[in-house]
Amino acid sequence: MRPLIFLKLGGSLITDKSIPFTERRDVIRSLASEIREALVETGSRLLLGHGSGSYAHTPAAMYRTHQGLVSRDSVEGWARVQDAASRLNRIVLAALLEAGVYAVSVQPSAAAVARKGRIVSWDTFIIEYLLENGITPVVYGDVVVDLQQGCSIVSTEEIFRFLSLRLRPSRVIVATDVEGVYTGDPKADPSSRKLDLIDHSTFERVFGYLRRPGGFDVTGGMAAKVSTLLEICEQTGAECEIIGGRKRGNVAQAMKGVRGLGTIIRWA
Repeated sequence: MRPLIFLKLGGSLITDKSIPFTERRDVIRSLASEIREALVETGSRLLLGHGSGSYAHTPAAMYRTHQGLVSRDSVEGWARVQDAASRLNRIVLAALLEAGVYAVSVQPSAAAVARKGRIVSWDTFIIEYLLENGITPVVYGDVVVDLQQGCSIVSTEEIFRFLSLRLRPSRVIVATDVEGVYTGDPKADPSSRKLDLIDHSTFERVFGYLRRPGGFDVTGGMAAKVSTLLEICEQTGAECEIIGGRKRGNVAQAMKGVRGLGTIIRWA
């Protein structure tokens, strides 16, 4: 069977997070072209995911959707977050189709069930059927039913974690707006250095970099990414890598098997 790749296009890569509901269409089109190039050359199967960036983040922050059904406005927030996430998804799908990638959207909010933000149930038959028939399923960060708090937001990495147990990808690639995982915020601290490799023995030290005040991601975003990817490595044996997606050709090269473009994540 042809190898299966999981690829995420980060929300900070395909949207401008500083401006609500602002996508980077030129970046999305360029990435779609790279994906097409790599698929044609390698013949690999692809499960594509993307973040929701400035689309879903705006209503999610307003309604505290990640906390669940916490107020009278929570149901409205649920609906608005789902709508925002799906609108960005249609923009990504349009670019993929224009580039010649036969992609079909798979809406997490219609199928996945979580408990405290972790997916516990999702019938993967449709995704597997699409892959078997040469179609690229496209998932995305979304709001889903949550058995403990009513609803929760699941990231694309969390979706990958759940699906990797069933689909067993050979590689997981996460493309972001920076070149990998750093010891500080590379946009604000020129002295921060990129880490070439993270494994289970170095994660605690790396976690300290990621969570310290003034570090790259005090909110836990990058720390959560790395933690979830490391869990995928442990459970499936797949290799993961966080790469920069803005440099032309990086995504295509990573899909073709080039290693070391960013930060490699392995269990051992």
